[in-house]
Amino acid sequence: MILRKNLISVLYLPKRGMRELMFPMPELPNFDNVVVPENYKLPQLDPVPSPPNQTKVMKRPKKIEDIRGPELVHNRLLYKQYGIMALTGGFLFPSHINHIRNTINRYLKEEKSFAVWRIDAPWKPMTKKGIGKTLGGGKGNIYAYSTPVRAGRVLVEVGGKVEFEEVYRFLNSVCVTMPCMAIPVSEELIKQIEEEGRIRRENNINPLSYDFMYKNNIRGIQAMVTPYAAEWKGDFD
Repeated sequence: MILRKNLISVLYLPKRGMRELMFPMPELPNFDNVVVPENYKLPQLDPVPSPPNQTKVMKRPKKIEDIRGPELVHNRLLYKQYGIMALTGGFLFPSHINHIRNTINRYLKEEKSFAVWRIDAPWKPMTKKGIGKTLGGGKGNIYAYSTPVRAGRVLVEVGGKVEFEEVYRFLNSVCVTMPCMAIPVSEELIKQIEEEGRIRRENNINPLSYDFMYKNNIRGIQAMVTPYAAEWKGDFD
């Protein structure tokens, strides 16, 4: 009881009148080096590519290799702030790109925040045949163009004089509507994920790794594993 009275007397310093707890003030972020560009909103990307000299766009095979495996180039934040990163591969159609643009531009504020694209305009032709058509007769007609992305690709970046908690809500609302799995990320979050992966690999004491089992053909695993799974050690099937 005596200890409780002493603790109360320390926490509540004023004896009369309003009693306030003495909490330390949080450190405020510093945005002195942040420069917001004049064109701070996302521009519209052309849904149809413009071939040179009025040539006709050639049909292409579907080529799933465009979305398999990790992204090795555009997997870092150039402005070192926030963005949206894809966790799996997929094809972004003009409807998805317009949804990203309209949602993010709605929440951007002049002289405070900005956004930039990290993907190309739709360029890959996608073909299909009409309902009820019989098989054969060649490849179908082009119905839309898409932008293929791989796992780890940064789709869009958001920056300015804002914190991650301010942009997380509308970035997450964009991620749940994407054809591939995506999450809002910050520069600190990317470094934390990489550090956790490095510590997990260094502290792994299990000798039966994916690479060891595939090279030694444990239980005939080579007959059941695709070449892409063997190349990326099961991380990107």
